[in-house]
Amino acid sequence: MSASVLITGASGGIGQALARAFAQKGWGVGIHCHRGEEAARALTEELRRQGARAFCYQADVSREDQVGAMFAQAREDLGFLEVLVNNAGISWRGLLTDMTLSQWERVFAVNVTGAFLCCREALPEMIRQKRGCIVNISSMWGQQGASCEAAYSASKAALIGLTQALAREEGPSGIRVNCVAPGVIDTPMNGALSQEDLDALREETPLERVGSPEEVAQAVLSLVENPFITGQTLGVNGGFVI
Repeated sequence: MSASVLITGASGGIGQALARAFAQKGWGVGIHCHRGEEAARALTEELRRQGARAFCYQADVSREDQVGAMFAQAREDLGFLEVLVNNAGISWRGLLTDMTLSQWERVFAVNVTGAFLCCREALPEMIRQKRGCIVNISSMWGQQGASCEAAYSASKAALIGLTQALAREEGPSGIRVNCVAPGVIDTPMNGALSQEDLDALREETPLERVGSPEEVAQAVLSLVENPFITGQTLGVNGGFVI
């Protein structure tokens, strides 16, 4: 049986590119979604038509019971989950002074608590097997905060700290934990930006363009495939953060 990966937030732009990239390499793929179930199921069927072992799971990653049920079903379908990609994430744009506590808490519940719950589910079997890899999808705004995205920036910075801590904690068990910090990527999440904002971000990017979800997926695969990289944050940002 081929190795298996579980990708959270796989119904969106980067998540779909990740699922396709792993499937093309022969991996069994667990495709998680929350609200984008229709897109996730369509992607699952697409990959199956191409001969991949692909399964779809719907869950709110901030809910402990739902994460536990998802992993139990994924193990039944795919066996040992050698790789976990924590890609599920949400954003909130606006002034911090206009943000409610519930909005702040929801961003952290999905972006940080969701990653914690998924890591906690994935790690025990990885530890028993003495192998495994976790890749957390952060953001360049987790490396240098973005105006009007305080909660998003803080949550993505937390993922970088979680990555570094887990890399030290789990390294003796043969488990690697890395992070990818995308820049401005052509995804539905960034579709909410105005053309003026996108143009300004392009001008600030040395390569003078936005990135593609496929370029992020390539970076994740490179971290999964290199056995001597752990605890690192790889920027895929066209030089925006150097």
